[in-house]
Amino acid sequence: MKTRIIVSSIIAAFVFMLTGLTCFAQDKSQVKTYQIETTDGNTYVGQLLSSDSTKIILKTVKLGEISLLNSDIRKKTVLESNQLKGDKIWLDNPQSTRYFFSPNGYGLKKGEGYYQNIWVLMNSFAVGVNDYVSIGGGIIPFFLFAGSPTPAYITAKASIPVVKDKFNLGAGLLAGTVLGEPDTGFGLFYGLATLGSKDKNVTVGMGYAFASNSGTSAPMFNLNGMIRVGPKGYLLTENYLFTNGSSSVLLLSFGGRTIIKGAGLDYGLVIPVSSEMDSFVAIPWLGITVPFGKK
Repeated sequence: MKTRIIVSSIIAAFVFMLTGLTCFAQDKSQVKTYQIETTDGNTYVGQLLSSDSTKIILKTVKLGEISLLNSDIRKKTVLESNQLKGDKIWLDNPQSTRYFFSPNGYGLKKGEGYYQNIWVLMNSFAVGVNDYVSIGGGIIPFFLFAGSPTPAYITAKASIPVVKDKFNLGAGLLAGTVLGEPDTGFGLFYGLATLGSKDKNVTVGMGYAFASNSGTSAPMFNLNGMIRVGPKGYLLTENYLFTNGSSSVLLLSFGGRTIIKGAGLDYGLVIPVSSEMDSFVAIPWLGITVPFGKK
């Protein structure tokens, strides 16, 4: 009889401990960390203690418990554990689909888009039609300067995730003309493969460029890379080789990207290399990309 009581007690204690551990694990998993952006431009990070129809109570590391009115909250984001590194927040890469100008194998989601401006004059955009296809276009508005001929183009890109967040394939088209000038069509067909995550990857691509006014076409090869070096910083490189059989031109570029309020500020140097050049040339690159649409 005593043996049964002892065994029953042990089983009951074991069940109690197991239940307690399970509840503890569940409670711990339910603790979520939020990033709160307010309408006055401030950002707070902490655990959400409580909320009602008028306010929330947030427990932060530096400020302790704070109360925020719902009417003052512009954006509320749940942070995953891998986005918190020490006291720094590493949000998802908001500019993961392209380098300085060239795209990679990652694609925009349906409803996502971005506007890019390079050196004030070059303007372009792209929008996700669905999770695999995006379309866009661009213009260099020289018509603002005494009605000068104006280059304009359209783009289309398809992205295929072969292994999610590790290996992606892509293909696309850029086709354009110079408005105000006859027989000035130009374009580029390309295919590419991207190995790596959105924060650290390398892309190998091959394309075929053409220009109707000269009747010439030439293959193009490119090798690009991106690596994240901080919560809001990236190193970029974008490189092209153009060849028509008799001569070749190599374009090298190195620089970085800083994320500011979700927008990407790109900066670097573009270095052309050709056997016909007799001096070193480095062209500054400065661009900004602003995302829009659904996230």
